[in-house]
Amino acid sequence: MRRFARRATAILAAEKRFLRSSPVRTRRTPASGGATADRLRRHWPEYLIEAWGLGTFMVSAVLFTALLEYPGWGLPQWLPEPDRRRLLIALAMGLTALCIIYSPWGKRSGAHINPAVTFTFWRLGKIRTADALFYAAAQFAGGTAGVLLSALLLGPVIAAPSVNYAVTVPGPAGVGVAFACEFVIAFLMMTTVLHTSNRPRFAPFTGLFAGGLIVLYVGFESPFSGFGMNPARTFASALPAGVWTAAWIYFVVPVAAMLSAAEIYVRTHGISRVRCAKLQHGDAEQCIFRCGYRQPPTQNLP
Repeated sequence: MRRFARRATAILAAEKRFLRSSPVRTRRTPASGGATADRLRRHWPEYLIEAWGLGTFMVSAVLFTALLEYPGWGLPQWLPEPDRRRLLIALAMGLTALCIIYSPWGKRSGAHINPAVTFTFWRLGKIRTADALFYAAAQFAGGTAGVLLSALLLGPVIAAPSVNYAVTVPGPAGVGVAFACEFVIAFLMMTTVLHTSNRPRFAPFTGLFAGGLIVLYVGFESPFSGFGMNPARTFASALPAGVWTAAWIYFVVPVAAMLSAAEIYVRTHGISRVRCAKLQHGDAEQCIFRCGYRQPPTQNLP
């Protein structure tokens, strides 16, 4: 365990060195209290949408896990193959993500529902600091509220070993494998989002690609790491469950992996090829980001 903790520290140090040498030059101006209050006053709907989005995702995750895994409800006996049950959970989670991303609310906030995604777009200069902080706070609060709501609906079922608040913990292969898997899935997710959302031909299908990856991750990767990829999602389950096994992996690795994917994308394609921080951009919804769809992407925005 100490060895992997040292490895996480080394990753963070390497990430700092990487960021210093990065071609990304995010322009940040100190945010005064008045500016922060103004952001909160004007953008609170987007913050609440982020809370709603991850809360909805967590309710879906817990309820479908209980439905398909809790032995007292009979479905595990009716469908005894765990791989098939996990695939059904994966399909439910992918469809939930699609509904969030393509909903009018999801198109308005950008449907990050993940602090690692938000922080990466902040690093790319697409989100102002105050908005990024409020987004992350809303994601943590919304995810936790979703699990607590599920606890109210399910009662003691949510604490059953087969459900256990849908916590993310390393699988039987151990912490090292979970570490590697979390890095790979987060890296691939951000790489996919950047390559699809910034190409007009593929941009309308970014949500489909993201939802498809979630299906694959839950269906095939979750036995190794539990499918975290999202610090707020891990926190939301760990807090009420009281289970923090190797939690540092799920807080550190997704952020490092997504930042690495973004740096590689910028070094390969240029910062001007990052158009916006939304997964699905619509013309009807307001955009609070430094948006290249409404202004030329190379313009130096405040």
